[in-house]
Amino acid sequence: MITRRDFSMGSLAGAAALGSSSLQSAFSADTPTQSSLVIDAMGEVREVYTDSLCREMIDSGINSITVTLCDPKSFEAEAYAWAIDGVLAYDKLIDQEPNYWMKATRVADIQTARDQGRIALFYLFQNSTQFGKELDNIDVFYGLGVRSSQITYNFQNWAGAGCNETNGSGLTIFGQQLVEKMNDVGMLIDLSHANMRTMADTIEASSAPVIISHSCCKALNDHNRNTTDENIRAVADKGGLFGVTQMRPFMTLQVDNAVHYYYQHIEHAINVAGIEHVCIGSDRDHRRLKLNEEYLAELKAEEGANFVREEWPLYFEELNGPRRMETIWEGLAKRGMKTSDLEKLFGLNLHRLYTEVIG
Repeated sequence: MITRRDFSMGSLAGAAALGSSSLQSAFSADTPTQSSLVIDAMGEVREVYTDSLCREMIDSGINSITVTLCDPKSFEAEAYAWAIDGVLAYDKLIDQEPNYWMKATRVADIQTARDQGRIALFYLFQNSTQFGKELDNIDVFYGLGVRSSQITYNFQNWAGAGCNETNGSGLTIFGQQLVEKMNDVGMLIDLSHANMRTMADTIEASSAPVIISHSCCKALNDHNRNTTDENIRAVADKGGLFGVTQMRPFMTLQVDNAVHYYYQHIEHAINVAGIEHVCIGSDRDHRRLKLNEEYLAELKAEEGANFVREEWPLYFEELNGPRRMETIWEGLAKRGMKTSDLEKLFGLNLHRLYTEVIG
């Protein structure tokens, strides 16, 4: 059963300004994640989720998730077509399951969804190839409800270079124009999957704060998808956020009893950027997964050439399921993180950033 949160609360922006104690005292609930604002900077929602799984996600305290609309491994006309299909597919999912999901295009939608016992979904592209070289396409997709886009995925595109390029560019001339246009319309710039030069160039070029929604710390593990301390600090200096992902191979090849590596990456990011500039971007499925042949077949179909069997499972078993935010809160609290800092990490930081950039 969904826990009914009985609260009467003004705007979260106002509560955040008053401090976490005011926010916490505004309503009562059974667990810290139910009584606190919980936003996933980049997570998954799938049409195969059962009613019971959706209800459990809501009951765990998740208030908002920024979701990827479509496969980012496409270019030119195909990328545009896939992007349109992705918007329509999520619109349809929300229309079919309005008891669970709400399309979010402004920060106030988070509170509306929370009041109604639903989860607010913000739309994200994990590449900029859907825009082609037509800046007006940013207006098109903004009009369709998209509020965030990455500059690159793993490889070179018109705007810059991804993390897997060995000789990729930094932010290109078109990339600078793209950044300016996204700033103008209020579309949040996401630098996940970018190489370090493109990342640094974009942070400098953007007049608005940016986000790295799902990455880990290169200082702790030198993985292509991880971010240097220099860029984590640069994001923070411009008012942005660094989201720590739960993709186990970015942190360790150890499979069993390894969740402490995840906590270490969160703690390291906080030490580098400050508690006001770190958030959670899970990049994970909410199902309780088993690495059997059926699931492996699903993964191979989704990942294509990116599938590397040795990296699976991608998840930490302790975080494998819809209640993982509760586990993370408890785990970090046991490691000494105070409640006010947990509230910032789990939601207040993202709410501040979304307010400033998306509105």
